[in-house]
Amino acid sequence: MKNIVIERIEQTPVEKRETEMVERKGLGHPDSVADGIAEAISRELCREYLKRYGVILHHNTDQVEVVGGEAEPRFGGGEVLRPVLIFISGRATYKVGNDIIPIHDIAINAAKEYLRRNFRNLDAEHHVEYISRIGQGSVDLRRVFEEKEKEYPRANDTSFGVGFAPFTDTERIVLETERYILTELYKEYKEIGEDVKVMGVRNKDIIHVTIAQAFVSKYVPDPDHYINIKEEIREKIADRLSKLTDREVRVYINTADDPARDIYYITVTGLSMEAGDDGSVGRGNRVNGLITPYRPMSMEAAAGKNPVNHVGKLYNILSFKIAERIYESLGGDVEEVYVRIVSQIGRPINDPLTANVQLLMSKNKEIPDNYIEEIRGIVEDMLDNINKLTTDLINGKVRVF
Repeated sequence: MKNIVIERIEQTPVEKRETEMVERKGLGHPDSVADGIAEAISRELCREYLKRYGVILHHNTDQVEVVGGEAEPRFGGGEVLRPVLIFISGRATYKVGNDIIPIHDIAINAAKEYLRRNFRNLDAEHHVEYISRIGQGSVDLRRVFEEKEKEYPRANDTSFGVGFAPFTDTERIVLETERYILTELYKEYKEIGEDVKVMGVRNKDIIHVTIAQAFVSKYVPDPDHYINIKEEIREKIADRLSKLTDREVRVYINTADDPARDIYYITVTGLSMEAGDDGSVGRGNRVNGLITPYRPMSMEAAAGKNPVNHVGKLYNILSFKIAERIYESLGGDVEEVYVRIVSQIGRPINDPLTANVQLLMSKNKEIPDNYIEEIRGIVEDMLDNINKLTTDLINGKVRVF
């Protein structure tokens, strides 16, 4: 039987506290670019290993650095003067018996394809340089066949994951802000770049949403156009967000702009990394897509870690999924659910050292016995199906940043 500890906690729910702060570094933020490239490389390595050997071999590509370039944007145009550098490190199996796997080519091609697919004004060939220094490991064929026989891989580390449910209004609003900008508004306004950062701050019942939004200079002919389009977008975002909460929402965009000094947030590529902003894996969003200082968080960098037995990746994602399922199953008596799972190196990944579920009950009620049994069943079921998470990660179906 798995060691599952279920307990009631007493605290003020985050939704009912005086103040709350939530951040999201959007798709084009340099830290998120590093995360996205790292995860794309891991996925491509997984596919290559599976194609060749039917098993995913050891790798961790969670060491990607984005080194900012130099650019000169101007209204109606601009140019990139020095390319961004993508520096890829980590480790990967490059040799099985006498068979050599081109891990550096796979990594660089995966990085280029990720940039092409996600950033419409970035030239992945000319605006970016790539260096791969992935450490090389090898394995014999016998080891490959041994790995295929295991029902559950063994944890590669002693590490923990943490998750919670449900999201607060502020958390939902911060996520929705970037999603709305980079889906609906992105299609409508070619001026919008992918580098978006959102900070939500709730003071009592007023939610302040501050957005740093890069604009693409070649589509912005003059300051008047910039000011008008920024206000147009701000009004649309404010209207969308007001439908998500009964609280007042105030939206601000590019508050550092200073027309008197000719300061506007315009870029050549729609990305601040073109002009010196650097990025690193794990320095941004957690696996739920947010940075939440009012919640427990793991500092684990999930992107790029192998999806087979790296518990720092798997348990963080699984903790959120377990918390969400518990909250949806139990309903109104439960205000918040917190889940923590800790591994022990060498144990099967479906059998953690401890899984801890904490419930914040409404009106400080006790946890009913039937809830405890249901929670235990959910945790055991999701741990025993953890291998499905590996498949979903390879197929890009799971958020890691």
